[in-house]
Amino acid sequence: MLDVTVIEDAEAAAVSLDPIRARLLAELAAGPASAAMLAGKVGLPRQKVNYHLKALERHGLVELAGERRKGNVTERLMRATAASYVISPLALAAVQPDPDRFRDQLSARWLLAVGARLVRDVGALITGAAKARKRLATYALDGEVTFASAADRAAFIEELTQGVGALIRKYHDGNAEGGRDHRIVVAVHPTLKPEATVKPEGTVEPEATVEPAAIAAPETAATPETVLAAAPTPPAQD
Repeated sequence: MLDVTVIEDAEAAAVSLDPIRARLLAELAAGPASAAMLAGKVGLPRQKVNYHLKALERHGLVELAGERRKGNVTERLMRATAASYVISPLALAAVQPDPDRFRDQLSARWLLAVGARLVRDVGALITGAAKARKRLATYALDGEVTFASAADRAAFIEELTQGVGALIRKYHDGNAEGGRDHRIVVAVHPTLKPEATVKPEGTVEPEATVEPAAIAAPETAATPETVLAAAPTPPAQD
């Protein structure tokens, strides 16, 4: 079982988003089970569970883990193909985000578009590498930093931009024979706090704070969480 896999097909995405099927995926990520075993957990007849399992299997979200005899019946034991799933923007290809359409490094929505492209491109690279039975060379750095002030955050971003820019200028060789293009993404955004706390009188007060939009380095995005990722650039999308 893979730790995480990317769903690129629109129909597979729709199948995975069905609440019952999503529940079945969660159960099967914990371990193999038959339709009869799952029926009691999700509160549905075995035949209905079988129907949903076949839909999931058709789209490669679950697979046969084995079979066992139970009385006069042979039960199929199914398992999830991954512990978790990410839906690629390719599943909504006609309306997928395009970071090149509107570039604004101070915009949280532009950062979201860059993140969506990262999911799309790395998902496509994983699919291609799996078919070719090759390893995919990528790198990611994830960490957190607490800034004492907005001025410190601005200074951090300035140093980060200069540092990453200097590394790109040092190692970039556009004329290298057989060279492989890579995309560098650095992102900075506030860290999410627990969703909410309930006051004694019953009112709910969100804890997640809203701060000014983070600044992103060129062709990049970094937290008071800091995230850095590097991956080969996939072929251009149509």
